[in-house]
Amino acid sequence: MKRVNENKRDVVSSPILRRGIVGTLTVAMLVGGATGAFAHGNDKNQNKNQSQSSNSNNSGYKSKVQFNLNFRDVSENDMKWAYSHIIRLASKQVFNGYEDGSFKPGNTITRVEAIVAAVRLLGLKEEAESEANMKAELNFTDADKIEKKYSWAVGYLAVALKNDLFDESTTALQPEKAADRLWSAILLVKALGLEDEAKAKMGTTLTFKDAKDIPAGSVGYVAVAVEKGLITGYSDNTFKPNKSVTRAELAALLDRADEQLPEEQSAQAISGTIVSLSGSALTVKKADGTTAALTLASDVFIFRENTKVAASALKAGDQLFIRTYEGKVVFIDVLTAAHEDVVTADAGTLNSFTLNASGKLSTLTLVKTVNGVSSNVTYNVSADVKIAGGDGTISPNKVVSLTLVNGVVTAIAIQA
Repeated sequence: MKRVNENKRDVVSSPILRRGIVGTLTVAMLVGGATGAFAHGNDKNQNKNQSQSSNSNNSGYKSKVQFNLNFRDVSENDMKWAYSHIIRLASKQVFNGYEDGSFKPGNTITRVEAIVAAVRLLGLKEEAESEANMKAELNFTDADKIEKKYSWAVGYLAVALKNDLFDESTTALQPEKAADRLWSAILLVKALGLEDEAKAKMGTTLTFKDAKDIPAGSVGYVAVAVEKGLITGYSDNTFKPNKSVTRAELAALLDRADEQLPEEQSAQAISGTIVSLSGSALTVKKADGTTAALTLASDVFIFRENTKVAASALKAGDQLFIRTYEGKVVFIDVLTAAHEDVVTADAGTLNSFTLNASGKLSTLTLVKTVNGVSSNVTYNVSADVKIAGGDGTISPNKVVSLTLVNGVVTAIAIQA
């Protein structure tokens, strides 16, 4: 997904990213298994939870999980720097919350959890959870421990190995070791297919005060990660390569990487421009000219100009990125907001209409045919709508032309 914001970046193209498009995540089928690494129900003892999670997921990694974007411990005001990153990653189910409705943003991320999240980000979840990969043999020196305690992650590690997400010198995974900033930066650079670029920048002089703490063989990776905006230094001009990464921090890193992936082609991911919004009924026009009639979930999560808003804040002309779950819109990211009145036109055969309590037109629905496919589009009607042509009366099956301002019908021309 590519968003428009203050940090516009180039889209990166590489073989692994193209594979990511083919196997992109499907929200409606997201399940347990690796989910357990990110969503334990009881957090009294992290190691104990990880063990319990791996045991419970040996046989149940394909059970459906609850979709939730309203975490009780993630506040837009208190965590402004990470809030939008967390929600976007959760909407894609790269990260899940806990059973108690929390996200636990301050919890430290382990290496195995970070790798699973990176593989999911690339859209390789289905491949990772295939029977062949779940039974793959790993050649790490600690493979026995991984297969015993983290069996749910075996397929993800196998896919990560196939896609060169590990350093060639890695002999042991050390799954429980905290993922630090340096290790995470290298992982993301590799995931984005930028390894050649990183190797070409090994002679870069890093200006961080603690640059001496960054191994020579990692300098190029840090240089690329910083250049691409994946990771930044601290206000005191340090990088802190050995500092452990929290769930909130990894969400920010992954979301920045996600901005550099090509546009998603998932059936659960829709991009388009708002044509109309009436109650929970949303109609968007897609790039191919077709329209999609969608229904907003009662708890739909909407970002407009990087702020959480109600559905009423959406405007005709807003360009959206949408995720659906079980047939309803659960997440909307406004890529480009419409700030001025947008005047548009439409035409079609009147299918039906509704009246308000005063007996005036409230909504009307057109039947439209695009590329041989018929669909219905419903519009709200302005209280002072102007009607012209024909005998001046509205009835089904009449052909009409509409003038709309911000998606609301302001004029109707009845065709003779």
